[in-house]
Amino acid sequence: MNPKANMKTKTKSLPAISLIWLVILGISPVVSARLKVVTTLQDLASITSSIGGDRLEVLALAKGYQDPHFVDSKPSFVLQLSRADLLIVAGLELEIGYLPPLLDQSRNERIHPSGAGYLDASKGCDVIKPAGQLTRAMGDVHPYGNPHYWIDPENGRIIAKAVAAKLSELDPAGADAFAKNLAAFETKLTAKEKEWDAKMAPYSGARIVTFHDSWPNFARHFKLEVVDHVEPKPGIPPTPTHTLDVINKIVKEGVKVILVEPYFDSKTPKSIAEKTGTTSVMFYPSVGGKPEIKDYFDLFDYDIDQFVAAMKGKK
Repeated sequence: MNPKANMKTKTKSLPAISLIWLVILGISPVVSARLKVVTTLQDLASITSSIGGDRLEVLALAKGYQDPHFVDSKPSFVLQLSRADLLIVAGLELEIGYLPPLLDQSRNERIHPSGAGYLDASKGCDVIKPAGQLTRAMGDVHPYGNPHYWIDPENGRIIAKAVAAKLSELDPAGADAFAKNLAAFETKLTAKEKEWDAKMAPYSGARIVTFHDSWPNFARHFKLEVVDHVEPKPGIPPTPTHTLDVINKIVKEGVKVILVEPYFDSKTPKSIAEKTGTTSVMFYPSVGGKPEIKDYFDLFDYDIDQFVAAMKGKK
């Protein structure tokens, strides 16, 4: 046998032998593959992508133009979840209508609530809790708090920190990169908050009506007062009696704007606006609600500009 050929064969086999020994000794070989992250919302995907950069593959189950309470499950969701290293949820039972069976079908224990690859983004956030005792008669009320908390930029900061910590736990080699990206995210967020606050300052104390109770965190951050909702109760369609009550309240309280999420029927809000002289504004609670809302910062840029334009039009 040719000694050189024999030497080449032995050389080529060394990596394979080394890998076998690593497995025998219980040592995990270093893998350069990117972490696969699944989020339930595009907002969470946007923040996660900002922190993880090119060390991640990130996808969201719900689209920004969909009602996050009611997401149609797809077979592809099960496949995506089965391959995920990390699942990030909004929590507070926002996904309770569709996510649990998908998790069961995925057979991926690491992304179950008790697994290392599970992150509830609501933990640590400023969540607005319901007041008083809750009953079924109150409609679709979330007992653990309003799940639309990400529409407060300071909660976005908290989410980003939690994501960075979880990614560093799952990918220690990327910890420095995650910390650097987090710092950049926070710096940009701080600058944008100053810009947003300046735009909203003239409307501090403004009274508004919203279709659904999606905006308490947004309203509190920007010092707005939500006086009523087009829905008589969360998840209950508008009724003639309640609509009349809303009209009377708008006139009494001097409301100038009605905020409507993109997945609700705009017929009733438009009718109310015509009868009261207010403006019905399509307001987007999530990234991806419109093509131009590409990330978490775009979301506030777009909504705030829409709000300011509507308020200026009513001066």
